[in-house]
Amino acid sequence: MPDGSVPKADGAVIPRVRKMGFSFADVPRRWFYDSTFVTATANALNLIFPAGERFFVRSVKHYLPQITDPVLRARVRAFFGQEGSHGHEHEHAYEVLESQGYEIRRWLEWYQRVAFEQLESRVPAKLRLSTTVALEHLTAALAERALNTDFFNHAHPAMRDLMLWHAAEELEHKSVAFDVLQQVDPRYWVRVTGMVMGIAVLMGFWTSGTKMLLEQEVGYSKEDLQRERKEARARGQDRMPLYKAMLSYFRPGFHPDQQDTNGLFEGYLRKIGRLEG
Repeated sequence: MPDGSVPKADGAVIPRVRKMGFSFADVPRRWFYDSTFVTATANALNLIFPAGERFFVRSVKHYLPQITDPVLRARVRAFFGQEGSHGHEHEHAYEVLESQGYEIRRWLEWYQRVAFEQLESRVPAKLRLSTTVALEHLTAALAERALNTDFFNHAHPAMRDLMLWHAAEELEHKSVAFDVLQQVDPRYWVRVTGMVMGIAVLMGFWTSGTKMLLEQEVGYSKEDLQRERKEARARGQDRMPLYKAMLSYFRPGFHPDQQDTNGLFEGYLRKIGRLEG
């Protein structure tokens, strides 16, 4: 598997696969802006990531035999490695939630059953791939937002480092699944159908996970929730980046690399001393 973020003659980049090994031992219950709502929203996304990224790998791997270009094959294999590393680190963070008294396993079992044992098996392979492409684009939009703002300066250092490293690598491989879809089936309707399906699934499970966590907060009132939501919106912590990303994705001729984020992810990885691996 390639482990170098090496520019190629055609402009493609082969990402590096990094093993991080974060420690979450001292993460507090409200680790993001000292807010129950904002922390629950971020924790719910953490719960979704590992199984979701294994789905991404399966969706792209299904078409690996059809990929003959050696550069794209190398990028795909690095994509597999990065997504596997992301899943491992986020699953490690589950232990923090459980140590804080959250019951998450029943929800995770439900999520696995509904999303991947029921829904996934009913969706044709090309639409699974196009859903992956769409969700990779939305994840890249969140990643760009994370690296372009100071939001995570207000998070516990361990969770901040996890989220920003993940964000950087999402930008590093943001066009890999897209380029596979372009080779497999470049039709516009296939691509946009994946976005319609992907945003519905993402928002559904993300909202469900957040609700599950908030329901376990003893003494947390509706008034508390309304106040913290209002504060988050005032800081710009809302879904607007996702909606803007959707609009750009629907444009005919769209490609993820039209938005140059190389300097953004390279700058962060260089800052933490992991640009080279």
